[in-house]
Amino acid sequence: MSQYDSYYGSGGGGGGGGGFLQGGSPFSQTGSPGGTQRSEASMSMRPITTNQFQKTEQPHGDAPWSLEGIEIGHVTVVGQVISMQQHTTNHIYNIEDGFGRVEARHWVGTTGNTEAEIEKWSGIEEGIYVRVSGFLKSFGNKKYINASYMRPVTDFNEVDFHFLECATVTMMLERGTPHSARAGGQKTVGAGSSAYQVNNAMDTQDEYSSLAPLQQQIIRFLVSQDNKDGVHVGVIARALGKADLDAEKLSSALDALLDSGHLFNTIDENHFALSR
Repeated sequence: MSQYDSYYGSGGGGGGGGGFLQGGSPFSQTGSPGGTQRSEASMSMRPITTNQFQKTEQPHGDAPWSLEGIEIGHVTVVGQVISMQQHTTNHIYNIEDGFGRVEARHWVGTTGNTEAEIEKWSGIEEGIYVRVSGFLKSFGNKKYINASYMRPVTDFNEVDFHFLECATVTMMLERGTPHSARAGGQKTVGAGSSAYQVNNAMDTQDEYSSLAPLQQQIIRFLVSQDNKDGVHVGVIARALGKADLDAEKLSSALDALLDSGHLFNTIDENHFALSR
């Protein structure tokens, strides 16, 4: 059972963080809960390799991150945990994928539910392969992924799939979608577009029709929302008319949507937004 189980009764977010995190607070890309208004690209998720991570740039502290001139928001990386360091306020993971290494940090105690947080992150250990998602931060001239989600890879095919997805997304962003090529157009995807926006532009009857029924209901509700800070899990449960639903079932459905890249966490681990 994951961290969502005890949040059904409230529509507010999890707990605090504070100034002592010095540029590492997970609440916003600027380190401030108030933050500047984010673009659509900053609210999307892009799969990248560690080599691509090394190429990311941020002109100044308030500027968005970009990769080869294209703005990026949340990112997801798959690799092997080479080392772990556990401190009072954060855990540091060094992850390698064969192209290089990336540092991911998880800030402890930001959900307001310590037991659930410990349970969720307890399966991470040195030597295993993991998928980590989060957004880019910089502290002391060192880049890292501010991890909002991490889980072990249980099927090694996911590693190969991730590399293929990275290559596919990069090519679509640079050259446009196969759909636009077939139409004879020269459409180029701009810096404000995301991988999932590009994918959604292709001709599909319904990209969510293959999902499990509960997952489809969650997705279709979030599609109708226009909340860039994400929607609280309690609001999702009530909107689906499932406030009395088994917490573990809803939690499993949300975890599956996070795993597949359909959703990502926003201001904390209890708020969700659609990757698009």
